[in-house]
Amino acid sequence: MKNPIEHLNKIFDSRIRLGIMSALMVNEAVNFNELKELINVTDGNLASHLKTLEEHNYIKVSKGFIGRKTNTTYSVTKNGEKAFKQHLEALEKMIRSIN
Repeated sequence: MKNPIEHLNKIFDSRIRLGIMSALMVNEAVNFNELKELINVTDGNLASHLKTLEEHNYIKVSKGFIGRKTNTTYSVTKNGEKAFKQHLEALEKMIRSIN
């Protein structure tokens, strides 16, 4: 049997990306400021992690306006949902194998 650690996704190693994906898995969409507040990171730090997730097609970015203010929201893609669930399953298996 393969070692569960082999099934962990390197993209989700970062606590910030883990936080982003966790927030998006339980919400239809979350805007930039909500994510920033939820995860407690700087604009630049959050933006770079969001870019990585977008480049891997794990999240979808939607830009719009609320009144005259820009509003960028993020949602998880089907690909992202599948990859994140696989990552969590691998984590669970790894934890169970330690006992």
